[in-house]
Amino acid sequence: MTGGRAIAVAHRGDPYRARENTLPSFRSAIDADADAVELDVRATADGVPVVLHDPTLRRLWGHDRPVAELTAAEVASLTGGGVPTLAEALGVTEPVRTLVDLPERSAATARATVAAVRAAGAADRVYYCGDPAALRAVREADAAAEIALTWHRATRPPEVLLAEVRPSWLNFRFGLITEDTVARAAEQGYRVAAWTVDTRRSMRRLLALGVGSITTNRVAVLRRLLGGP
Repeated sequence: MTGGRAIAVAHRGDPYRARENTLPSFRSAIDADADAVELDVRATADGVPVVLHDPTLRRLWGHDRPVAELTAAEVASLTGGGVPTLAEALGVTEPVRTLVDLPERSAATARATVAAVRAAGAADRVYYCGDPAALRAVREADAAAEIALTWHRATRPPEVLLAEVRPSWLNFRFGLITEDTVARAAEQGYRVAAWTVDTRRSMRRLLALGVGSITTNRVAVLRRLLGGP
């Protein structure tokens, strides 16, 4: 994906400047020179991939309604068009890479997401992270997909999972990453990605360890630490 310098990934866009996982948030992240924009995808009742982290609209939009029980038209109506479809989001994030996070264990959502990425002509600029079961489905749907295997433990992912998913990246919560984590990953041909990193101190520590990607809510801060675009 990139050589040498670590890449700056904007977590759900630029959420301190615009509401997370919205088109204005993605535009703000791109304006801040993000290398990639991370966004979350869930599927509506009619199978449309939309961009939202939570299973319901409650936290961000004030409606305690599960996305999976609403059609795409109903989601748009309840949020005033604020929740974009994946297709709409990919249209905005076209200048940079897009990291699609699949937070739920749903093969159907993963397959619909891969299909939407293909339909948008965006397969060459999209890569995937999220629930391991969803990532298995991504790999089954797209043999060439770039995958960052999200892992929540200090232990290495099981060999069988690595063989099934064939990731390019191991995507760890930042507090789990040590010098040994990066070294062992490199020995096996993987790069290490860290999430979600918002303090300069943690950013500097991870950069010194040789982490290849940092996902942050403060992409402008990370960009300044990394230097120019």
